[in-house]
Amino acid sequence: MLRRTAPLLTCLLAVPALALAPMSDSKVGDTLGLTGANSGEKLDVTVVKVVDPAGARQYENPSAGDRFVSVQFKLKNTGTAVYNDAPSNGATVIDKEGQRFSDSFNDSTAGPRFPGIVTIRPGKTALGFITFEVPKASRVATVQFAMDSGFSDDVGEWQVP
Repeated sequence: MLRRTAPLLTCLLAVPALALAPMSDSKVGDTLGLTGANSGEKLDVTVVKVVDPAGARQYENPSAGDRFVSVQFKLKNTGTAVYNDAPSNGATVIDKEGQRFSDSFNDSTAGPRFPGIVTIRPGKTALGFITFEVPKASRVATVQFAMDSGFSDDVGEWQVP
């Protein structure tokens, strides 16, 4: 019996390289089409702007040594299913060292934040900010977003200038 192992070996060797490759060359202002885990779940997601530093509202100050960074997202439902999720659960900012930061659940002076749960019917759009608490010494380099509270395998990534 003849076995062909070279193609399989080549594929197995390529997987780690793919995992380390950058996900996209998208930047702030670009729109990425993302899919959710269920049939009909699709969003066009745009990182409209990054406000760094974002001003703090009364009684909502960052911890000593930290600052707020607010990201404005535009979510357009391009699928056939109603989007009903918490966008802040699927959003992350990453600094140039690779440290990840999730939603701080604070408001900033950058603009209105998304409510806890957002419902978007097919063809409709929602716009809102998500605010992150980041050390003052960190430089935010990347924004990530995934549907299904961050559990979707389809992750959008935008580079921050």
